[in-house]
Amino acid sequence: MDVTLALGRVAAEGAAATSAEQALWCITRAASAMLGDPAAALRPGAFRDPEPPGVGSAATVFLRMPDGRHHLIAAPIGFPDSQYHELVDYALGQPGEVARTRRPLLLRDAATNPSFFRILQSFIAGSSMLAPLLWQGEYLGALMCAQAARGSFSDTDLVALQAFAGLGSALFVAQGGPAWLAALDVSGRAVRRA
Repeated sequence: MDVTLALGRVAAEGAAATSAEQALWCITRAASAMLGDPAAALRPGAFRDPEPPGVGSAATVFLRMPDGRHHLIAAPIGFPDSQYHELVDYALGQPGEVARTRRPLLLRDAATNPSFFRILQSFIAGSSMLAPLLWQGEYLGALMCAQAARGSFSDTDLVALQAFAGLGSALFVAQGGPAWLAALDVSGRAVRRA
């Protein structure tokens, strides 16, 4: 029920946003605040870092750039300021896998996944999940949530993330996101590569 209420609130906030990225921030704020099990951080061995990190959750949208060579980190929550609008090689890590398969991805324990690649620099993710943003069959990007604690996300969280991603796609397109992204000057931006 909480997710249903949140989707209604986020839809209204996103429709009232003044830009495509502001609409996506409505999505990433809600997803990072609502999804995941807070009790996961209390379990022994919950964190990959020796000490619990200062930031424990994050969310962002990896937007497919028009050139098809990069994702853009947009509407980040829990990311360091230096990663705002950072470019990420299109095939890199979990966003690259979601771009390739157009399917959601759940990593309950990122340490046990051999393909895990660290993009988020504010903490080492213990668990993460991604869902594709699709519009009329076109891949727009991927919504990502991460938690520092292992075992934070469940199948139910992944279903909720997919609902947020569907709403994010609609808001992004309605707010002129593709045109905004095409006009965005990313010259001189850092590019994260393997």
